[in-house]
Amino acid sequence: MNRMNDETLYDKIKGGLYGVAIGDALGGTTEFMSAREIRVQYGYLKEIIGGGVWQLEPGEVTDDTMMTLCVAGGILENPADPMEPIGRRFMEWYHSKPKDIGNTIRLAFENYHDNWFEAAFLTDLDMGQSGGNGTLMRCLPAALAYTELSDMERISRMQSKMTHYDERCNEACVIYNRIAHRLLGGEELRSAILSEVAGTDYEGLIQEPPDCEPSGFIVHTFRWVLHTLLHAADFSEVVQRAANLGGDSDTIGAIAGGLAGIYYGYHSIPSAYSDVILIKDRLDEVALGLYHLRLGGK
Repeated sequence: MNRMNDETLYDKIKGGLYGVAIGDALGGTTEFMSAREIRVQYGYLKEIIGGGVWQLEPGEVTDDTMMTLCVAGGILENPADPMEPIGRRFMEWYHSKPKDIGNTIRLAFENYHDNWFEAAFLTDLDMGQSGGNGTLMRCLPAALAYTELSDMERISRMQSKMTHYDERCNEACVIYNRIAHRLLGGEELRSAILSEVAGTDYEGLIQEPPDCEPSGFIVHTFRWVLHTLLHAADFSEVVQRAANLGGDSDTIGAIAGGLAGIYYGYHSIPSAYSDVILIKDRLDEVALGLYHLRLGGK
């Protein structure tokens, strides 16, 4: 790659990580609210102000970003086989007593006894195919780290199956990261999305506003993510639309923000968003590590 292309790639990787964090921090204010409640209290939320059900500090992120960093850290430690270091980071984060942790993930952590896939299976039996969005929210580092589609798909599925047995969760992670892979290669956002949903259950369901709640169910979440990305004009509109949906707005914002951050690039993210994120030094460090790892795989 030449120098300009190197800079563009780094801008996309950094944009993806910051996109997750910004969508998470902005949407964290409105999580569990209805769209009507948001309008009454905030009008149309555009600024990262914290608060909400978790009483966040302005710029504080939730489980979406923190688990994304766990996946990224595990990949950076052992790119060939990152399950053990990812899992170790999951448990370290869990034992730090975070404010926000999804029910499926919490139960999977409680069920974990040296075998992640068994923990996911037992959790699925306990909850009855919950199909939560907790793996889609954290899977982006697999697309940022690996140049080969086979490696990216393998790690995307693996990190998902560590806590979520439901195949709909694993499939969504692969579709999402295949879109990210196309965006990292310079493809247009609309083309990348429509190409990867063709022949899947999401084909034909994302052009019109979804007829479902913006819930934590993986199918509902992903429909709202893709619809938002297709109908927003820039990065800011993507994360603002997600935040003002309510429901599982932090996770929808994080997932949509990740792809928007790759596509529009870190340079296009307003500093009013990027500068306020409390863990930006950690995001910078991980972005640089993933960038060097990706270059080493070429």
